[in-house]
Amino acid sequence: MRFIEMTSVGGPEVLTLASKPRPEPLADEVLIKVHAIGVNRPDILQRQGSYPAPKDADSVLGLEVSGEVVARGSSVNEYSNGDLVSALCNGGGYAEYVAVPFGQCMPVNNVQLLKQSAALPEAMFTVWANIFERCRLMPGETLLVHGGVGGVGHIAVQMARLTGAKVFATVGSEEKVSFCESLGARAINYTSENFVDVLKDEAGGADVILDIVGGDYLQRNISACRVDGRIANIAFQKSAKVDVNLMPLMLKRLMLTGSTLRSRSKQEKSKIAQNLRKHFQHFVDSAALKPEIFSEFPLAQANEAHKMLESGLAYGKILLVP
Repeated sequence: MRFIEMTSVGGPEVLTLASKPRPEPLADEVLIKVHAIGVNRPDILQRQGSYPAPKDADSVLGLEVSGEVVARGSSVNEYSNGDLVSALCNGGGYAEYVAVPFGQCMPVNNVQLLKQSAALPEAMFTVWANIFERCRLMPGETLLVHGGVGGVGHIAVQMARLTGAKVFATVGSEEKVSFCESLGARAINYTSENFVDVLKDEAGGADVILDIVGGDYLQRNISACRVDGRIANIAFQKSAKVDVNLMPLMLKRLMLTGSTLRSRSKQEKSKIAQNLRKHFQHFVDSAALKPEIFSEFPLAQANEAHKMLESGLAYGKILLVP
């Protein structure tokens, strides 16, 4: 099979097309013939050397795919050859074939949605684990999403809206305001508005905040929360180290949490997949929940896809197509 080899740590130029034997599925894995691949910021961080793959994971880039099951391990009893699935990978997704634990797959019940389904697993698993599992967002509550047009952010907006929450989201341009509001959020252009003031004035504060920024946003998030609010960090685009006054955290009874996804066990990921199928599969099947595909690149142009994602111009998701 063809796959993308990372020849060294570095810039996009280290990504090159290469060949190797396709993998054989382990007992609890399915082998997927890849139809499309989601490109994510952790892929860039791994390429740069700041987000190494876990020891038991494939070192090839790629955390999510969609495609067709073409082989099964001996203990797999949930999918058959020919089934269409999307899957959260432990690595190895930048390839024509990838082996994935079957519990990390979700069915694609509409062939017309197969390609775009590659852009869902990383975001949906992340949103469920942080917003719904850790922060327990409830219908009628207010959610603030930082980076509301990003790969995770625009899916978070939709999942929260579909479950009855009121959603605010920060973006960096008027064009992105329009896109984010088309998803049902009150978009806040952080270049011209103060998100703390907007949340307090229009909603009395946020119940839950999903943050990818870190740095000085932590203190501002604490200010933007109402009593009993919850803050989840899933990235630190500014800094993971910050001087912060935690007294308001105590006085408001706030919860500050965060998590990563890739290092979780396959049992944990399988449990997340089960919850997603229970609560959101019907939204995916009907396209009420769908990713925005900003651009597509052939697999051989993975380096160009990385350049596009790093440019900051893209919103929604970027796909690679073998």
